[in-house]
Amino acid sequence: MQKKNKFAYMVLMHFGFFLYTCYSVIGKIASRFDAMSLPFIIAYGSVFVILFVYAILWQQVLKVIPLTTATANKTITIVWGIVFGIILFKEHISLHMYLGALLILIGIIVLSSENEANHE
Repeated sequence: MQKKNKFAYMVLMHFGFFLYTCYSVIGKIASRFDAMSLPFIIAYGSVFVILFVYAILWQQVLKVIPLTTATANKTITIVWGIVFGIILFKEHISLHMYLGALLILIGIIVLSSENEANHE
């Protein structure tokens, strides 16, 4: 497959992971509302829509990207969760969490570059 096309699928995959992380953020926001209130129902309806879109993106990506590469990259959702926790919920992030996020990023780079070399 052409590198340009594969790059587009990698971007699509990471957009999907971003969406996947959004469902937990919306779920946390929904927990602030009374159960079965209109804002609660809208938030949880949004969760289902996000997961539906994510499932379709994931299946399309797996047609092109090897499963080992895609699964290794999925750990980026942990980093997105940390970012959302800091920005949206003013959560305290420990040094261990920062180091863990750094290890995840390094792992994604190493595994993706190794898988790329093996599939060429």
